[in-house]
Amino acid sequence: MLSPERLALPDYEYLAQRHVLTYMEDAVCQLLENREDISQYGIARFFTEYFNSVCQGTHILFREFSFIQATPHNRASFLRAFWRCFRTVGKNGDLLTMKEYHCLLQLLCPDFPLELTQKAARIVLMDDAMDCLMSFSDFLFAFQIQFYYSEFLDSVAAIYQDLLSGKNPNTVIVPTSSSGQHRQRQVLGEASMEGVEASLFYQCLENLCDRHKYSCPPPALVKEVLSNVQRLTFYGFLVALSKHHGINQALGALPDKGDLMHDPAMDEELERLLVQVPGLVNSVTASPEASCLPSRTPPRVGSPWRPLHHSRKVDAESDGSTEETDESET
Repeated sequence: MLSPERLALPDYEYLAQRHVLTYMEDAVCQLLENREDISQYGIARFFTEYFNSVCQGTHILFREFSFIQATPHNRASFLRAFWRCFRTVGKNGDLLTMKEYHCLLQLLCPDFPLELTQKAARIVLMDDAMDCLMSFSDFLFAFQIQFYYSEFLDSVAAIYQDLLSGKNPNTVIVPTSSSGQHRQRQVLGEASMEGVEASLFYQCLENLCDRHKYSCPPPALVKEVLSNVQRLTFYGFLVALSKHHGINQALGALPDKGDLMHDPAMDEELERLLVQVPGLVNSVTASPEASCLPSRTPPRVGSPWRPLHHSRKVDAESDGSTEETDESET
């Protein structure tokens, strides 16, 4: 049965909303790049496996950043994969620096930009030095907001800067790649640490949400965040977004903070995979998840129907952050 959303939209709008063309183009590119291998299995099977991986959210593993950020579904899938792969960091209570979290991100996406990791860390650290330690949960929820709503936050930073300087922000704001990268860094050094008036800020953000072509938080939840204060700073706003239960639920990529360390389905799957790899069980110490980390510089996955545990070997380098923590404890 078709969903009400599907029935309400014309075919072309529904396909555009779901970014079907993006996935079709990517599937064809992979098909052409790996046609010799795929010819042994058949094109029909390849497309079946490809779109199954899209539905399961595994299609973004070890892919280039331009693909990972291409659609909202890709972004949510990457967030979920990062959480499931590295939640052991939170389980063990390890605290990592921004650079160490960036190394973890690069294990899943080798060309993941440092700029985004720095922005996420700034939400947690505020005025502290960027080499301070952060818990996994604090970084993860800050990273979720910064990564998923990246373009929206660049526009918000521009609005905030205009409000601080007394300009009229009710214009169409389209940050360029260079201005977007440095806008949040600029607002940190704002002249007035009292911030801006929350009600005026919300009026501008409401207009922005109406016309923004990228993903943005639900306006009702943004209003709820801003209704609790009279004035706020830019990073105070980002912190409130990252800690808001409703926004996390609306995004749908991560569980609630209380359930962040629990993933029975993943544990069961990892145990099943470990049994299939001779000699791997003895190498697992703190958790079986550590053995499933990819190598630090993995090649692009050519075809989605290759099982992950067959195409990746264990790399002791992937435990670098854990070893560093252990050395500091001894």
